[in-house]
Amino acid sequence: MKFNKKNISNIVFAIVLVLFFIPNTRGMMQIFLTRIFSFSPGIVEVDKRTQVASYNWKLHGVNTTSINFDTAKDKVVLINYWATWCPPCIAEMPSLQKLYNDYKDKVVFLFVTTDDDPELHKFMNNKNYDFPVYRSLSELPKPFVNNPIPQTYIISKKGDIVIDKTNAANWNSSKVRETIDRLLLE
Repeated sequence: MKFNKKNISNIVFAIVLVLFFIPNTRGMMQIFLTRIFSFSPGIVEVDKRTQVASYNWKLHGVNTTSINFDTAKDKVVLINYWATWCPPCIAEMPSLQKLYNDYKDKVVFLFVTTDDDPELHKFMNNKNYDFPVYRSLSELPKPFVNNPIPQTYIISKKGDIVIDKTNAANWNSSKVRETIDRLLLE
């Protein structure tokens, strides 16, 4: 059998397809492909932005101090809902960690999960992530209710939701950084 580009691409496609049906490799394949195809999130048009309805939200710090969301009022905030069992969540974590490393002193980062402590701590340690993780202790303020994961918001100092992204994204992009820099200057 003579191997040409078409045969090789068919073989690679077949291998990838088979890997998706093997339970142990499915998650890794999803993470890999999601990272490849994650793009910078879009910015909500000014006239279509919603505002944070309430800052009354208590958060238990899993690896940090517990807070009330009202301490984030008049600050730029990034909220990310995620879980350790969610492949798209895992795929975007490296870019979120890089963003956190560079903006942790300027932006309020809230990584909110419902994962159990042992699994969460194991995940954080294995991946060397050090961003602050919280669990909600009270009802979520609107519009953060009933959203799929991963779900990420970037909120301006005025409480406007500037970025509202469902699914994985590249959070370490120049577009996101420029948006945050602009919001910090407002």
